[in-house]
Amino acid sequence: MNILKNIFWFFWRLWFYLLILIVILILSPFLIITLSNERWYKYFFVFARIWAIVIFYGIGFRKVVKSAQVFDKNQSYMLVANHTSMMDIMLMLIMVKKNPFVFVGKKELAKMPIFGYFYKKACILVDRSSVKSRHETIVRAQEKLNQGLSICIFPEGGVPDDESVVLDSFKDGAFRLAIEFQIPIVPMTFVRLKEFFPFRFFAGKPGVVPVYIHEFIQTKGLTQEDKTKLKEQVRNIIIEPLLD
Repeated sequence: MNILKNIFWFFWRLWFYLLILIVILILSPFLIITLSNERWYKYFFVFARIWAIVIFYGIGFRKVVKSAQVFDKNQSYMLVANHTSMMDIMLMLIMVKKNPFVFVGKKELAKMPIFGYFYKKACILVDRSSVKSRHETIVRAQEKLNQGLSICIFPEGGVPDDESVVLDSFKDGAFRLAIEFQIPIVPMTFVRLKEFFPFRFFAGKPGVVPVYIHEFIQTKGLTQEDKTKLKEQVRNIIIEPLLD
């Protein structure tokens, strides 16, 4: 039985990486063109969503939205969610349709072949060990918000090696930026992706992913002194469905 499982996992994961490569290669002319001008980012976002939809559904996942809020297409948001899987990126792109956003992510991912090229062009890269990099992140976030875009950050700052961790502690970045620019925070919870598609190669299975889009949290009038309280408030909201 273990041999059969390992064979399934091997070919399933192989199909996942092949599908990523195939879709990127097919869409690459459109991705390159739409990334060549910052004013065209909203068109790039459409193709990024197509990429995400094909990958997510193409390897056997489905989603069920347990709760949802109505997005204002003219409003910029700070999108935050738990992070346990590579599929979190695809699911975030699928869930947020009419509010183009940019990810804030670790610069190390820019080294990945092919994907790294588009990641570097489309995302705000941050080196958390560098004060200068963190300052540049604020400047670039302001530029994106001025273009009418939203920002997405996974506030755990990475995926814990220990899979028994339900939700790691949150970093300050998302909440500092949300307060700095007085934009609403959208807490989201992706349930069971740690089970369905963990970072371990020989693990996982197709399945239905419950998604919670929680009530938006307003930051107007808050100051950086409220950052810690806000961070804990959002974490408590996100973790609740994970404990059921």
